[in-house]
This record gives sequence, C-alpha cells and structure tokens, in this order.
Amino acid sequence: MPTNPIEVVGQWMQNLLDPDVVYSVVAPDATYVSLNTEDAELNKILPWAGTSYGPQAFLDNLGTMFTRWDNQEFNVTTMFGSDENVAVFGDFRYKSNSLGKVVSSPFSILVKVIDGKVTYLQFLEDSYATAASFRKDGTWTVQTEVGAEPFLV
Repeated sequence: MPTNPIEVVGQWMQNLLDPDVVYSVVAPDATYVSLNTEDAELNKILPWAGTSYGPQAFLDNLGTMFTRWDNQEFNVTTMFGSDENVAVFGDFRYKSNSLGKVVSSPFSILVKVIDGKVTYLQFLEDSYATAASFRKDGTWTVQTEVGAEPFLV
C-alpha cells in the first residue's frame, strides 16, 4: 500500500467505488467536504453536498453521484503535493440520468494524507451548473446589486 500522499490520492482516484481500496486508503475518521460545509437547500438537490465522515461517506457520496449522473468525461489536468497536502485540478462532463442534461465543470480537490491515509478531502466544482442539470423548469428573479434592475434566470 502506498504511503506517498500523491500515490495514495492516485490510488483512491483510480478506485473511487472499490470498498477494499477506499477502506485501505481513507482514515476511519476522515472528513469529506463536498461543495460547502452545509447548505440545506443545495443538499436537497445534491445530497452529498456538505460535510460527512469516514470511508463509507466517500463510497456513499460518490455512489449517489453516479446513480444520478452518467460520467461522460473526467480529466485530471494537474496533481501536485507539498508535505501531506495534495491538490488535484481538472474538469468533467456529466449527463443527468433524470433529464439527460449535459453539464461541464472545472473541479478542484484538496486532500490531506497522513501516514498513508486520507484524513481530509474537500471537493469543489461549479455547483450552479451541476445542480442545473436537474432543473426541470422555473425561473429565479435575481438582483445582484443594490438599485440594479432584477432579471430572470
């Protein structure tokens, strides 16, 4: 089993849904932060959004994601590390299984690896785009500046 942080993250990323690998590289008390620390409204659309803990959270979060989207493309463009910190950057394209909408987004992942185990992971993406892949209909009235004219989205 690798202990180098970049190798640990690489092994996890190549085996996202393999319980044996996930339990071997993720610490029992690891923190998984997806998109934000907590947002009840976003969590209704993307139930993995927020903070969860342990290897099973990694499996459950990603498992749920891939029941709602068809992963059409996932590209890691850069991965580098410093001490226990590993940064991963790239882009993906998902197609929602419910509506067939295709979205693309850049992503970034911060991972902390201590003694060969992932202890912290923070995943960020374009949450607006990914949530919109489930948007059936409706509009928002948005006002972005004081005194500005509201507009529909």
